[in-house]
This record gives sequence, structure tokens and C-alpha cells, in this order.
Amino acid sequence: MILGASTFVEGVDNAFMVILGISFFLGIGITLTIILFLFRYNQKRHPKAVQVKDSIALEITWTIIPIILVLGMFYYGYVGWIPMKTPPSEGIEVTANARMWSFNFRYENGRVSDKLYVPVDTAIIVNLNAIDVLHSFYIPAFRLKEDMVPGLPNNRTWFEATKTGTYTIFCAEYCGLQHSYMISEVVVMEPEDFWAWYEDPDAMVPEIPEDANLALLGRQVVERNGCIACHSLDGSTLVGPTFAGRYGETIRVITGGQEREIVYDAEYVKRSIYDPDADITVGFRPGQMFSYEGEITDAEIDLIVEFLKSLNE
Repeated sequence: MILGASTFVEGVDNAFMVILGISFFLGIGITLTIILFLFRYNQKRHPKAVQVKDSIALEITWTIIPIILVLGMFYYGYVGWIPMKTPPSEGIEVTANARMWSFNFRYENGRVSDKLYVPVDTAIIVNLNAIDVLHSFYIPAFRLKEDMVPGLPNNRTWFEATKTGTYTIFCAEYCGLQHSYMISEVVVMEPEDFWAWYEDPDAMVPEIPEDANLALLGRQVVERNGCIACHSLDGSTLVGPTFAGRYGETIRVITGGQEREIVYDAEYVKRSIYDPDADITVGFRPGQMFSYEGEITDAEIDLIVEFLKSLNE
């Protein structure tokens, strides 16, 4: 048995090893045959070509053997794939939301996390929700990959982790400029630790000490939610306006089709996060950002504001 981090590992690895073994067998066999023919049937030994007549036995042999090999590869691939497409009737349901360029995970009790926390040896049913463009939910250690298609009904996958630990989640579908930075983690815990985290909204959320660097914590919130993929920190223009040196300034925006001036303050920051198209900075297009309401808390917005203030220094 091949050990791995989920119940899918053995099936996927078996299929991989069978296909790899057949490929090596054919590759080495064909190469050796070519070398043999180069020596046995070269022009010096056979200066005059001889017509080789058909052989029914040979034709049957080179037809039957590839069929057996292909069916063997199909069998191992199928038995490894079919469990992935057959989620159990019971399990913990989580909704994975993907946007350019971050993941977050919403649980049935309403809790939202930037990491996927799950208990070991428990079926986890993941509803896949792509908010903007095509993404892909990929956990290499679990041998799990499923595309996340915007608007696709019943877009889901599942897994059962067999080992505690932390494993990387990637987006495996090119989704834009900062695709390579779209990374998260699945944290596999003992059941009692998971349920303590799940039922206690303050569990695993570190307390902010009085002497904490709030600007640094705000930067972590910004980076975790993929904000710097669209908003630069050095004054350069990306998809959206830069964060650098803007806080406290008077900026020109389009509100309801009318151009006006507003102050770049905490109220504007919160409105821009929860209702991005309410005030569009002049020179930029609407519809480039989706609302983070329900994903970024008011407390996190306060930290973001502190971070934005620090960029003026």
C-alpha cells in the first residue's frame, strides 16, 4: 500500500506507476529494437533489399498487446478516478471561494477562514465557487484537482485526509497576472481540535497585543486577500489605483455617473471593500473588483487603514 495524505493517493499513484512502467517498457523495448535492426539489417549486411511478406500472427500480436496495455492503463486510471467523483452522502461541507488571487473557505456555521481547516479521517465535501474567472482547486499531497468554473452548478469535490499536518493548496489554472501567488493551505487536525476551532469563533485567532504593529498586521490582511495583485505599494498603476501615499488625500471619483471629489479616509476604504463600484477612481474601470463583504471583517478593515496610513510615511 502506498502511504499518502488522503484516501485518493493510492489509486492515483497506482495508475501513475502502471502508466510510467508501461511507458518505460515500451520506450526501452522500442529503442533496443531500433538498435538491433541497425546492426542486423544495415546496408553492408544486406546490400539488396528483400521484400518482407505479411504475417497474420505478427499483426495479431502487435494489435492484441497494445489493446491489453491500453485497457490496463484505463482500468487503473478508472478505479483511481471514480471515487473522486462519488462524494459520500454525509460529511462536513465547506464552500471554497476563489477570486483573483486568493482563496477563502466558508463553513456551515458561517465561519470564514483564509485556510481550510479540516479534521483527519473525515469526509470533507467542498463546494467550489469561482467568483470572477476560471480557477482550479489543487492539493498535490491529496492527489486532488478540480476546476472552479464561474456559474457552474453542482461544482464540487471531496476528500478524506488520513494524516494530520499542513498541506499546500494551489490554483492550477492560469487566472491572470498574479496567478502564481494564489496559494493557501489545508490544515488537517485531530477531530477534537477541529471542533474546538469550529465552535469557538475566537479559537486560533491570535489576540492583538497592545504593542502590536497594527500596520504590519494590516499588510498581512492585504496580502492574504490578494489585494496587492491589483493595487501597487510603490505608486505604479496596476488593475486598480495604487495604495501608496493616498490615505488622507482628496481624490476624484465617479459616483452614480457623476464625477466628484472625496477624501480617501476610513469610510471610503470600507465602502471600497464592501461596495467596490460605489466610487470609481477617475481613470479606472468599474467591474474589476468583487465585494469582500462577509469575507473581510470590520476589525480587519481597521488594520488595513493602519497599513494604508503607514504608506504615507
